[in-house]
Amino acid sequence: MTPGDRKRMLDALGLVDWQPRADRMTAGTGATQAAVADRQEPAPDRAPRTVQPDLATPGPAEKAAVEQPTASTPAEAAAAPDMAHHDGPDEPASTVDASPVDTETTSAAGEVARMDWDELEAWLAGRDHRGATRPVFGIGARDADVLIVGEAPGANEDAQGVPFVGRAGKLLDRMLAAIGCSRDTNVYITNICKFRPPNNRDPNADEVAADWPVLERQIELMDPKLVVAVGRVAAQTLLDSKQSLGKLRGTLHRYPRRELDVLVTYHPAFLLRSPGQKAKAWVDLKQIARRIAAQ
Repeated sequence: MTPGDRKRMLDALGLVDWQPRADRMTAGTGATQAAVADRQEPAPDRAPRTVQPDLATPGPAEKAAVEQPTASTPAEAAAAPDMAHHDGPDEPASTVDASPVDTETTSAAGEVARMDWDELEAWLAGRDHRGATRPVFGIGARDADVLIVGEAPGANEDAQGVPFVGRAGKLLDRMLAAIGCSRDTNVYITNICKFRPPNNRDPNADEVAADWPVLERQIELMDPKLVVAVGRVAAQTLLDSKQSLGKLRGTLHRYPRRELDVLVTYHPAFLLRSPGQKAKAWVDLKQIARRIAAQ
């Protein structure tokens, strides 16, 4: 079968021809894509092999901070579908594949390489919003040791220009407070993608590539000691991995091409839908607390 015949057959069936996965971006620009997740999950009762021994059992205040049900307002309830794409370890993986790095992305990386925080934020504001209301640059202490990275803004974030707001954001704040952390004092929070994807879908390869230079420059300016990847898409993209979230969490990973540790945990939106997983999230929080205490 000739390539032309193959293309005509696939077009008739409504299918797209498979393309080989692109190489990772060059040093300093990072990966361009949230990799496809491995659909095979570990048995629910199988503990991650490399989780460090737990700290003391959380006291009533800490436990309440993580497990307290979140009462939603009418506005937050209306925005509930906004959390649907923040999937957990047992949900289907994205089917988006990587695309080659284009010259525009490489050029953008060169533009931002010497920018300070204010210049970088202003530069992002002048970029194509891709249908979003505004960019969501990030929030928190820019000199913090802990950087928290999600995948992309949702409806609440797009409306306010701040990452992790609404019900999921409030749960994240309570979780951080349980280990003495706050976006006001000692953590910085941002996303891989700085603009809300249309229809709240997972970000595609082009969107990841377009915003990746901004995230890389934020990391360079901040120089954190630990990155916390929140959710599957963030974890797979940061680590350039195809493994599922369930297999990635429970141990420290090395950020590609940087002397920087990455810890993977659940997205708070997933924990709101699956409160039974909060005990595992508490284990992850204790790892963050240990790293902070060791600095």
